[in-house]
Amino acid sequence: MAAQQPQDSARLRLVGLRPEHPGPSVPAPAPAPPPAGRPAATGGFAETLHVAIEASGLSLDRIRAALTQRGVRVSVTTLSYWRRGRSQPERASSLRAVHLLEELLGLPHSALTSLLGPPRPRGRWAAAANTCHLGLEDVWPGEQQIADIFAELDAPPPGELERLSIHDSYYVDAERRGNLLRMRQVVRATVGGVGRCLVVHKADEEATGCPEITSVRHGRLGRVRRRPEVGLTVGELMLDRPLALGDSTVFEYEVEIPPGGPTMEYSRRFASPVREYVLQVHFDPAAVPAHCERYDREPGADVDHRREQLWIGASASAHVLAPDQQPGHIGIRWEWQ
Repeated sequence: MAAQQPQDSARLRLVGLRPEHPGPSVPAPAPAPPPAGRPAATGGFAETLHVAIEASGLSLDRIRAALTQRGVRVSVTTLSYWRRGRSQPERASSLRAVHLLEELLGLPHSALTSLLGPPRPRGRWAAAANTCHLGLEDVWPGEQQIADIFAELDAPPPGELERLSIHDSYYVDAERRGNLLRMRQVVRATVGGVGRCLVVHKADEEATGCPEITSVRHGRLGRVRRRPEVGLTVGELMLDRPLALGDSTVFEYEVEIPPGGPTMEYSRRFASPVREYVLQVHFDPAAVPAHCERYDREPGADVDHRREQLWIGASASAHVLAPDQQPGHIGIRWEWQ
């Protein structure tokens, strides 16, 4: 089980600028190769930045703090967007940050700035138009019943609602069983006339029955399809009003979890990017796990590509914050002993 990689405080020192050569007659030296263990820049700006950050072992928060010490303020979200290709540095202050990143990450001068292309098209819907949306088979491979229900309910086209924020709060009782999920979403319409969406919930394999969607706020529950043999519920949520292009809304609901054996995890699958995902798992103080970790998987994969140990605080809870969550699978799992 992988734990968080310890950060080397020495790496936070930004390397000083290289002195210029005294005269034009001295030929300019060839760019120095990356330090040992640092990959050479072979892709675009986002790919090169991502590889360099991974090789450095520095978290985005540590990088942000180092840039702030040099007088350049860049948020963790912005750094995340740069490394994933969702946006690129264009302003003067951002370009200054890129030069400092080259030094901080041990890259040759201009290794990142030379990869910046022309400014991208601006506008409220530029990002939404280029967003990647996965099909059902990619998110739920082999789950034909979900596909059949989506066809029966004439599921809305993917991408007509941009997920700005999702917050899941999952509750585990004193008998070590998950019994309640509280969900809140902030969404925005990328087309006009959006009035509904479909949600999918599956119970643990040991559970008897289906999850039940209750307490819908800022909307109402429409048609519901249940498949008790596999613990599957697909619900249609009707928004308070049809949304015009660019309109946003917030809706909330609860899911009552059917009884079963001890719960070992909770996770969510994403077909589209979400700007911010927060998952909190709340344990009864009388039943706190011995170990807890976050895990991430690529869409449809059965193997984790990331694990991170989580601390269970005095409130008997653990959480994950995932800014700029991409399509895939993220969750929290725990061990009782």
